[in-house]
Amino acid sequence: MLNKVVICGVDTSGLPKLTAQENEELMRRLKAGDKAARDRFIVGNMRLVLSLVKRFWAKNANADDVFQAGCVGLIKAIDHFDLKFGVKFSTYAVPMILGEIKRYLRDGNSLRVSRSIRDTAYRILKVREGLEARDEEATIERIAAEMQVKEREVVYCLDAISDPVSLYDSVYNKAGDTLQLVDQLYDETQSDEIWTERVALREAIDRLTEREKKILRLRYYEGKTQTEISAEVGISQAQVSRLEKNALAAVRKEIL
Repeated sequence: MLNKVVICGVDTSGLPKLTAQENEELMRRLKAGDKAARDRFIVGNMRLVLSLVKRFWAKNANADDVFQAGCVGLIKAIDHFDLKFGVKFSTYAVPMILGEIKRYLRDGNSLRVSRSIRDTAYRILKVREGLEARDEEATIERIAAEMQVKEREVVYCLDAISDPVSLYDSVYNKAGDTLQLVDQLYDETQSDEIWTERVALREAIDRLTEREKKILRLRYYEGKTQTEISAEVGISQAQVSRLEKNALAAVRKEIL
């Protein structure tokens, strides 16, 4: 979107500028049914749309589509504006244009989120803004307490409206050396240290007697009690307890 001049076939660098007086006069005429005045008013206010679209340059969205959504918001603002409001048209139009752009970006998200979750998420954002405006720390706990909802619901809703990212997005780029998001991800359960510990544990268990191996398997892999093991192995519960302690001590000595 950056540095784009022609958007939706419109040369934005050549868009006309209307004075406040021209805007007011055209608004009166278009409200009276003058179609030519309406067309001129729309084109004359496209700079307003463009200025708002620039706020979304960082979004990975198509410039033409975002600008078009902004123009839809502009037209809606024109249709609903009433001269009796006593405010400048731009003051009235900006929220409608932004709302239409945000709606497009939200609904165009590759991940479909239910309306109820989106509405809750936007209420959360509003509460967060309110807390920050009062110079209060807008923590998840504080927001949840303010809204009287569970903390996990706050986290879930905020995650739901977050923009998805690619694993191959660049997170660092200097002198041609690019670091992608995927380069920072790893499985903590499959680290070299854990693999080494597993090998050491396997080797330590292999050195135990067959009876000690069986007791540890029944105790820690199948979750049986010492009493159940004693019945299955055919020895007393006291013997099971002694063999288990000896086996664990031997394994601990090997790997520590």
